[in-house]
Amino acid sequence: MANDVKINLNVEEMTKAGVNFGHTVSKLHPKMKPYVSGIKNNVHMIDLEKTAKEFEGALKFIASLAAEGKTILFVGTKIQVKALVKSAAEACGMPYVTERWLGGTFTNFETISKRVAYFKDLENKKMAGEFEKYTKKERLNLDREIASLKVKFEGIRNMSKLPEAVLILDIKKDLTCAREARRKGIKIIGVVDTNIDPTLVDYLIPGNDDAISSIKYILEKIQETILSSKL
Repeated sequence: MANDVKINLNVEEMTKAGVNFGHTVSKLHPKMKPYVSGIKNNVHMIDLEKTAKEFEGALKFIASLAAEGKTILFVGTKIQVKALVKSAAEACGMPYVTERWLGGTFTNFETISKRVAYFKDLENKKMAGEFEKYTKKERLNLDREIASLKVKFEGIRNMSKLPEAVLILDIKKDLTCAREARRKGIKIIGVVDTNIDPTLVDYLIPGNDDAISSIKYILEKIQETILSSKL
């Protein structure tokens, strides 16, 4: 259960993964000052002791959700992290968004759900051989439509209701998602770099949101936590 989940965060491992590298000094968000430990080559360094403390709080929250069978939507639309986000979400049995965030995914969920249902219906019809009655050109158009819908909706195809929380790997890139989550009362867990306002999220993970190694480390810890909480 969630209470028994062992959270093992190691500052040395985080340093190795580059979690501590922030942005250039000129890009500092004033509210991130408390999480900065110094400057190296004109780049702010994140205080990993503080990251470990905040990340532990986020993981405890994630563990409690997972133990109750609640849903966390993984959101990471940066090209370099898409595959990592998809893989971690699938391993945890959680929905994900790795393509562009579709405005209204939270605030207009009913409409989005209808599009998802339409996509699944088209897929089922194709599998059942119902496209055979159409001309070659019509079949081609239907296949293209399925491919386009798949890109948009594959990650949320089984999300029948709004999630209890959303994990955002880059707040700046997916600010629309954060704003929609806030409007709908969905808790936000977010990786917050030195150029981001930390008050945008409910559970922050102060860290590098650019390096693949940093995101990989964070996702691995989240995945471990979810899987051990579900047991």
